[in-house]
Amino acid sequence: MMLLGQVKYGLHNIQISHLSIASSRVELVEAKSIDVSIQNVSVVFKGTLKYGYTTAWGLGIDQSVDFEIDSAIDLQINTQLTCDSGRVRTDAPDCYLSFHKLLLHLQGEREPGWIKQLFTNFISFTLKLVLKGQICKEINIISNIMADFVQTRAASILSDGDIGVDISLTGDPIITASYLESHHKGYFIYKNVSEDLPLPTFSPALLGDSRMLYFWFSEQVFHSLAKVAFQDGRLTLSLMGDEFKAVLETWGFNTNQEIFQEVVGGFPSQAQVTVHCLKMPKISCQNKGVVVNSSVMVKFLFPRPDQQHSVAYTFEEDIMTTVQASYSKKKLFLSLLDFQITPKTVSNLTESSSESVQSFLQSMITTVGIPEVMSRLEAVFTALMNSKGLSLFDIINPEIITRDGFLLLQMDFGFPEHLLVDFLQSLS
Repeated sequence: MMLLGQVKYGLHNIQISHLSIASSRVELVEAKSIDVSIQNVSVVFKGTLKYGYTTAWGLGIDQSVDFEIDSAIDLQINTQLTCDSGRVRTDAPDCYLSFHKLLLHLQGEREPGWIKQLFTNFISFTLKLVLKGQICKEINIISNIMADFVQTRAASILSDGDIGVDISLTGDPIITASYLESHHKGYFIYKNVSEDLPLPTFSPALLGDSRMLYFWFSEQVFHSLAKVAFQDGRLTLSLMGDEFKAVLETWGFNTNQEIFQEVVGGFPSQAQVTVHCLKMPKISCQNKGVVVNSSVMVKFLFPRPDQQHSVAYTFEEDIMTTVQASYSKKKLFLSLLDFQITPKTVSNLTESSSESVQSFLQSMITTVGIPEVMSRLEAVFTALMNSKGLSLFDIINPEIITRDGFLLLQMDFGFPEHLLVDFLQSLS
C-alpha cells in the first residue's frame, strides 16, 4: 500500500450481540495445563469505523462510518497455573485462534462496489492478524484478574471485623488428569497479626471422587479460629430480664415452679445471667464429631425484694461438647451429640445457699444453657455467611464429615450468576 498511500483505522463504540458457542471442551493434562477448546464461536460486532487515508502525494482524507462484523472462530487455550507470592497466576503460552468467517460490512451494505470491497477486504485481513494476538493477550490478562478476584472474594467471605484468614497458596496448584488441587495456609489473622503454624500432612486419598468440590480443613484451622474469637471477646453471652425468662421457656424450662420463684426473688424480669470463657477453648476433630473443650464461668444475679440487694451465684466449670455440623436450606445446623460437665467451683457472693438451689441452677445450665449457646452459634454463623453473600451460591447436597485430625466439606456446586456480574463490573 506504500505506493498508493497509507491507511489508518480504529474501531469505536463497539457493541457485541448474537454470541453463541457451538461446543466447548475442557481437558486436564496432568502436571502441565488446563486445555480449553471452544468451537465455532459466532458473534456480531457493531460500532463506528474511523479511518484515514493519506495518498503518496500527501493528500489526506478522514472519515467515519458505521460497521458490522460477522465472525466465527475456533479457540484453543492451554493454561498453566503457578503460585506467585501466595496468589494464583495463570499463563497461556499456547493460544490458537482460527477464523471460519470474518465479514466486515460498512453502513449496512451487503454488496459493496469493488473499491469498497477492496477496502473492507484489506481491513478484514489486518483485523485477523491483530485479533489473533490481542484476543490471546486479553484472555491471559482477564484470567489473572479473575484469579485475583476469586481469591480476594474468598478471603472476604472468611473475614469479619478485626478477624481475617490468610488463604495464601503454599505452592503451585496441582493439575492431575481428573482434578485440580490447591493448598492454602488457613491461618487466622487478628488485627493484622497472624502466627505461622507447621503445615499438616494431607493426602488426596483422604478425598472421594464423586463430588465437584472438596474442602479439607485441618483441626489447626479451628484451633486458630478459637484463639482469635477468644482474643476478640466474642465468646460471651449475656441475658437480662424478660429475655432470660423467654429463653428458659423456649427450652421448656418451667418458670412457675416454686424453687424458681424463690431463686429469682419474685422479680424474674430483673434477673441477669452472664457466661464467658475463662481461657481459649480447645477444638479437635474426631471421627465422632468436633470436640470442644472449654472452661467457662456462669454468673446468676437475682434481685431481692428490697431492690437494694442482689444474690449472685457463680459457677466455674469445664465443659466438653461433641458437635456435628450440617448445612441445609441456606442455614448452618449444629447437632449436640454428647457433653460432659465437670464442676470446679461454686460460690455465693452474698449469702449461703442450699444444695437444692445449686442443683437447680446446675440443671438450668445443662438443659437450657448449652442448647441456647448452640442455637446462638448457629444464628451467628448463618448470619455471617449470608452477609458475605454465601446464600447466593448454589450449594448442592453439602456434607460435613469429621475424621481424626481434620474436617471435610464436600458438595456439588452451581456457579453463581451474581459473582460473574460482580467480576464484570470490576473490569469496568
